[in-house]
Amino acid sequence: MIEENPRFGEVPDEYAGKENAQIVILPVPYDGTSTWLKGADKGPEAIIDASSAMWYYDIETETEVYKKGIYTADAVTENRSPELMVDEVYRRTHDVLEKNKFLVTLGGEHSISIGVIKAFAEKFEDLTVLQFDAHLDLMPEYEGTANNHACIMARAKEHCKVIHVGIRSVDIVEYENAEPDRVFYAHQIHENDDWMDKVISLLTKNLYITFDLDAFDPSLLPATGTPEPGGMGWYQVMKLLKKVIASTNVVGFDVVELCPRPGDRTSDYIAAKLIYKLLSYKFEEKK
Repeated sequence: MIEENPRFGEVPDEYAGKENAQIVILPVPYDGTSTWLKGADKGPEAIIDASSAMWYYDIETETEVYKKGIYTADAVTENRSPELMVDEVYRRTHDVLEKNKFLVTLGGEHSISIGVIKAFAEKFEDLTVLQFDAHLDLMPEYEGTANNHACIMARAKEHCKVIHVGIRSVDIVEYENAEPDRVFYAHQIHENDDWMDKVISLLTKNLYITFDLDAFDPSLLPATGTPEPGGMGWYQVMKLLKKVIASTNVVGFDVVELCPRPGDRTSDYIAAKLIYKLLSYKFEEKK
């Protein structure tokens, strides 16, 4: 008997079961600390809904990754405080990893990644976090909490090494606390792809990817809480993703900060497609 949750991709019953699926989708519709445009709590639902419009066959990899099994779990509904949310996300992530599933977490604002990364760092030794983002998110604390969306990478650095890609908006505190050779600012990487080899050189045995959708230029994906001009393009992102997935062991990822806009489903669909492409790259059987 298959659960009645809305399913990522509307995966057929035989590939949607909890026990046999290799991939778990965990929605976290939380938007408690965002500071400008609200609505990221509607992101997971919008992504799952838009994913129903995708074809299953990926042309580039010549695969149908849904046949690995994709189970869409019950959403994390804890929203009383960022601290309680982080604890509950950590617990749910830990439970999935104990079953040796590949976890994809859907935000919600970026603070949802704090508990996820903590659990992954405990599970996988020699872990690096690769951040796609317009912002460094390296504030020690912000607006009275260390679990604010602006603090996610400061929390990640407490557990593992980090790499930042696509950055184009920072606070002076973040700028001074960043490791310069691990930050790839948008204005430095838009003219060529030579910098990607430097990213590859920084990878460790295991890699977790946290993807804030405002890494994309708003001309491509406008529906985020804090859009910034000068962002990354689709094929630039795909090229780097393929390189890192070929170079190390990607153990999981999250996609966060979709802020759906009424009447415009483009961003929702692009977010869903990004997830399916990442899964297609990850589970492609090398020829």
